[in-house]
Amino acid sequence: MKLDFNSLRLRLTAGVAAFSILGLGSLASWTGWRMQQILIESHKKNIEEIATQIPRDVEMLSKMVPEEQAISQAINNFKTNNALLWVESLDNKVLAKSNTVMNSSKSQENELASLTQVPIKPKVVQIKNRYFVLCSDSLSLQGKVIGNISVAQDITRDQTMFVVMIQSVGTTSILVIIIMAGAIAFYIQRSLKPLRQLSQMTEVISADDLGKAQLYLDKAPSEVKQLAETCNMMLARLSDSWEKERQFVSNVSHELRTPLTIVHGYLQSVLRRQQNLTEIQKEALETAASEAESTISLLQDLLELARADHGNLHLNIENCILNDIVSEVVEMADKYSERDITVEASKDVIEVKADYNRLKQVLLNLIDNAVKYSEAGTPITLKLTRKEDEGCVQVCDVGYGIPLQHQSRIFERFYRVDEARNRAGGTGLGLSIVRTLVEGMGGKVSVRSKLSEGSVFTVSLPV
Repeated sequence: MKLDFNSLRLRLTAGVAAFSILGLGSLASWTGWRMQQILIESHKKNIEEIATQIPRDVEMLSKMVPEEQAISQAINNFKTNNALLWVESLDNKVLAKSNTVMNSSKSQENELASLTQVPIKPKVVQIKNRYFVLCSDSLSLQGKVIGNISVAQDITRDQTMFVVMIQSVGTTSILVIIIMAGAIAFYIQRSLKPLRQLSQMTEVISADDLGKAQLYLDKAPSEVKQLAETCNMMLARLSDSWEKERQFVSNVSHELRTPLTIVHGYLQSVLRRQQNLTEIQKEALETAASEAESTISLLQDLLELARADHGNLHLNIENCILNDIVSEVVEMADKYSERDITVEASKDVIEVKADYNRLKQVLLNLIDNAVKYSEAGTPITLKLTRKEDEGCVQVCDVGYGIPLQHQSRIFERFYRVDEARNRAGGTGLGLSIVRTLVEGMGGKVSVRSKLSEGSVFTVSLPV
């Protein structure tokens, strides 16, 4: 399934998941930092107490024994497990070191004692694979600083537990984020279901359904219901506008056809008595008669479509021999066209359900279309085939062809492809009428075309 990065569902899921990651990540980081502080605080008091008590003991013992012996004795008086105490002179020479047994190795103790900079405030450091809390303070004797005393508390066990706990918190946070993202995606999908239903309902509404189309959602949020009501009002307005437009086209076509027919008749009558006409007058009258005839044809097409829109297009569906209809149409087309029109058909008789006269009109329109949009002298071929429960007629030409981007719209009303098709002078209604008639007879029409190679229009009707 391809992800749509512009979908509302993906954006909401990603947004909530990002905020969840940020929130849980911040919480986990703060928890880790806070636990580290608690770990340090738990040992800080003991270390600071040792670092404070040693100078006082040294001060007292120095009155009874030599200075170095007093320092060593004061350090050894503290029996603190897992803690190392040592005193360094001002020139970083170790004056004394405790004999406390630690879990660390001697090399680690020596490495601790060799540290040149021990922090004054307690701080966690790692020596190889063990962790220590370090702290130092100055050692004064009789008001004179003689060195520094340092304390190292082994907290490897506590730190290991802390690391395991942090890892557990991190793993738990990741699992919680994954579960939350899945739950959020499911919840958002359920929440957007009314919008998808609304989209599916509007998708199937056609121009003929505008008057009776109603969008209704039972268990939907109030905002979606309000949207559905707004769409219903919009559909009602569109239906009213569409009905007025169709009525206008029908009325205008009907009102104009009669006077134009009369005008065309008078023009033809004058042309038949052309003895007293000059060549210029004759040419002008012929042009006027031709334009009147084209306009009458256009109005007739508009009336046909208006009847179809109002459901008044009556078709006399009966069993028809497709072979006979094609032969009759080709014979009629030969009379007004100088093209070579051929028929390719098997000897089998193909019987279809159609309106005999309307089917002739469809095929004549397609042949006329092929004549208009192909070069003079190129052949036009009609192919008859039967496919399962359909009888098919293909009208093939070797013409200009139709660009791929226009083929899906070629049957729309007044839609005309640029360039060659405009030069042919079509009205853009012929193919629309073809589709209306064919679909009214229960069939379908399609086109397959390539530029500069020609077009194939296929009419399929039920047998």
